[in-house]
Amino acid sequence: MTRITRRSVLGSTMALAAVGTIARPYVARAEAKTATAWIIQGFAQEEDIAMKKVIEDYEKASGNKIEYSIIPYAPIRQKIVSAITSGVVPDILQNTPTEVHALYAWDDKLVDITDVIETQKDKFTETALLSAYAYNNVTRKRAYYLAPYTSATVLNHIWRPLVEKAGYKESDIPKTWDAYYAFFQDLQKKLRAQGERRIYGTGFSVTTNGNDPNNQFNCFLLAFGGSGLVTKDGKLHLDDPQVKEAIIKALEFPTTAYKNGNVPPGAINWNDSDNNNAFHSKQVVMDIDGTISTEVAIIKNKQDYDDILTMGLPLDNNGKQIPSSITNFGGMIPKGAKNVEVAKDFLKFVIQPQVTNDLLKTGLGRNLPSMVSIPKNDPWWTADPHRKAYVETTLYGPTVPDFYNYNPAYAQVRNEHVWGVAWADIIQNGMTPAAAADKACKRVEDIFAKYPIEQS
Repeated sequence: MTRITRRSVLGSTMALAAVGTIARPYVARAEAKTATAWIIQGFAQEEDIAMKKVIEDYEKASGNKIEYSIIPYAPIRQKIVSAITSGVVPDILQNTPTEVHALYAWDDKLVDITDVIETQKDKFTETALLSAYAYNNVTRKRAYYLAPYTSATVLNHIWRPLVEKAGYKESDIPKTWDAYYAFFQDLQKKLRAQGERRIYGTGFSVTTNGNDPNNQFNCFLLAFGGSGLVTKDGKLHLDDPQVKEAIIKALEFPTTAYKNGNVPPGAINWNDSDNNNAFHSKQVVMDIDGTISTEVAIIKNKQDYDDILTMGLPLDNNGKQIPSSITNFGGMIPKGAKNVEVAKDFLKFVIQPQVTNDLLKTGLGRNLPSMVSIPKNDPWWTADPHRKAYVETTLYGPTVPDFYNYNPAYAQVRNEHVWGVAWADIIQNGMTPAAAADKACKRVEDIFAKYPIEQS
């Protein structure tokens, strides 16, 4: 996901107006108590305003106090590691990077918040619940360690005017995987023939830097039938021929496009902002990226905002719908927290549907709620074509959680960029996709050997 233009996408007046009346918390009034919270700085200023408003309303309703700090992405990740290591922790943290709750649950560093989840359990999507349900290697069982209130996935972001300049309409875009992305490679040829020498058809992040390449690999893997790589029991299935074939195809697909000149040469070194910058500068016709931050970043430029076509994943090559890999984000309570009672109470407050809805609407819909009922009951979520595509892909279609939710070993696979290294082996070292897959799979096996999960 992009990290550009984090501040001031819209004015604060609009943001405050968007925050509706917030529901009362699940709290028994008693002597006022204080909890501390570290909050990740929002992509847009409106997200910070919304969280501050939620905290203020909670304090008014409960009589409790939340002492919070809003901290940018990179520093807060460093602070979380330091705090968990030292044991000097706040009462409430957010899971950044998103896989951190699975890793810390494994190490018995988080408080079981099953009682928090139970207050809204029937409203969460199954994927959100699976994302919150992590394995503890000390207790040898799973429990809820995350209170999710947002969901996100990858989408296709396309410049409609460039499609039209090449002589096509939106309806001409194919529906199945290979044909869909080949269409944009053909667009590149047609646009270059018209003098657009610097343009590329696709913006694949074939890099070992950031979250985007990991998310894109998962997307490619699912498209080619590799959803069984890690199953709900935490088991790795590299011995499954279908999974192995999907891995090879997921390595071959973007690297072939890169070697054929359909991806910018610099994509091998991109960070999570570079693909967005390439898209916004119209260097690429289409980009695969998480959330609608691509659109939200230019929402004040109405012409460009309206010129972007946001689409979910195409069908697979057999014409079947591909499950979207969902990232869920929310609150967690580290062990060592001094006021677990208020921390739990605040999380119960935030995950109420009305509270979550107002919070995320103020954030311009860049993240979606983890409950289907929220967009179904509020037409705002589908009134905008970008949000509508996002909702339909993330909440209404088939979805699965990221593999690290089944086994935190996959978090290490992500952190080491095992699949991105395999892309580099193909592009730079001349390996075949099959050879690169063998090397990568051996590393994945070694990592998973360190995370055995007992079966109940």
